[in-house]
Amino acid sequence: MVPLPGSSRGPAPQALHRPAGDAQDALYNEEITVTVVLRRAGPVPGGALAAAASSGTPGGVLPAEYGAAPADVELATETLTGLGATVVETDTASRRLRIAGPVGLLCTIFGTELETVDSVGPNNESTSHRHRTGALSVPAALDGVVTAVLGLDDRPSARAPFHFAPAAAGNVSYTPLDLGRIYNFPKGTDGGGQVIAVVELGGGFGQPDLDEYFAGLGITGPTVTAVGVDGAVNVPGADPQGADGEVLLDIEVAGALAPGSTLKVYFAPNSDAGFLDAVAKATHDTPAPAAISISWGQSEDQWTEQARAAMDNAFVDASLLGITVTAAAGDNGSADAQGDGQNHADFPASSPHALACGGTRLEVDTATGKVTSETVWNDSSSSATGGGVSGTFPLPDWQQHVTVQAGASPAATPHGRGVPDVAAVADPQTGYRVRVDGTDMVIGGTSAVAPLWAALIARMAQSRGSGFGLLQPALYAGVTQGQPAPGFRDITNGNNGSYDATPGWDACTGLGVPDGTALLAVLAGPTPSS
Repeated sequence: MVPLPGSSRGPAPQALHRPAGDAQDALYNEEITVTVVLRRAGPVPGGALAAAASSGTPGGVLPAEYGAAPADVELATETLTGLGATVVETDTASRRLRIAGPVGLLCTIFGTELETVDSVGPNNESTSHRHRTGALSVPAALDGVVTAVLGLDDRPSARAPFHFAPAAAGNVSYTPLDLGRIYNFPKGTDGGGQVIAVVELGGGFGQPDLDEYFAGLGITGPTVTAVGVDGAVNVPGADPQGADGEVLLDIEVAGALAPGSTLKVYFAPNSDAGFLDAVAKATHDTPAPAAISISWGQSEDQWTEQARAAMDNAFVDASLLGITVTAAAGDNGSADAQGDGQNHADFPASSPHALACGGTRLEVDTATGKVTSETVWNDSSSSATGGGVSGTFPLPDWQQHVTVQAGASPAATPHGRGVPDVAAVADPQTGYRVRVDGTDMVIGGTSAVAPLWAALIARMAQSRGSGFGLLQPALYAGVTQGQPAPGFRDITNGNNGSYDATPGWDACTGLGVPDGTALLAVLAGPTPSS
């Protein structure tokens, strides 16, 4: 056995351990399935992402050298089955094996111990799950071949950052169609011919809700299909005050803004394995989506290094296929719901291969449709846009010119990847009018911004005739710090806790909110090198 780098995991928050004995014996006899991630057959060349952004989706199939080497797949399969495990799924393109076996056997193979605990998940709700601490090992024959083993510990990996609007005088709200006009989405486009993938880690939707919602807007909605991943399925009506709100928000925002598109909703278990498998399934599906919308996440330091790396590599795959991943930046300000007094960026938004989406407060003159005020969303530390500086991903080349402003400290170049990249309205007090489980309501959160941007990307891809892949090199190209970016309306007022809005890019609303028509004109030009 050899150690698996990056696999070390700390205790789950407020974990309550169950008595050993019969319960432990039952756990170790339980049959489970986990995800094993293999290395790439070869490195991704530096210019490959730029080439994909320039040429769009190359048929939805990655070159073989970006997947797992057949020899590595054969070695991993022979080694793991030789030890008694069963390989139930092999996906060479995404470098994943799904292997099954009794808990006790898999613990022996990967050098760990599991127990059942009750802990407090990212959404502050108690949950029961398998639990491990410390690092994993792999058989010596697989040293360097296996890069991650996910799903042994199946604690919830993410929360959905959305907020129901409180009933209060003076609150305003918008339909997605209102926001399409306010943010000047390109006329003559509706996402026709494009696919938008939506990743969900719980909840569900019912078609009658969608039919009534879109009919109320006076439009014909998109075709919406549920795709089950790792045994998860669409379960509508079970959680109207929770995950159902996230699911319906995502579908209704993206569907209203890109009604000509096809929406595919990937339901997966809320674990690091389920999350990765859903992204991989969406990325390598046919036809390839123009965008993958992700509204789930949590503080990046709550992920294992192996899980972050596996997810980031899945986003690299998406970028190589001309797919843009949009990810919510979080709803708990610069601290990202961590109680240590430090700043934290939310993952997967902090991945440099995801378009991180922050939030604003939007006020519009309803008589004229003119924006009277748009500022950083910050109602409280538990109701404010995420944003900040990654502690795990370095500053990308395309962000080298940005600076962050934190309080009275002078503006400085961030030491890591800056979050977010872009923004749109997220304050629940100026939120989105949606329908959830038969009830009309107003919801806010950066989880609404990710599908809004996914819809905009689908409409721009329709106009262009192909997807965009990694957008940031083009968005940041030629931007001078302190000056508005082409295709954006700059947000310069407010803060998200530690970080202040400033002219140009900032760690609250990124480059700003979109002027969709102007942005399409920017992206129609030559694509800068990555």
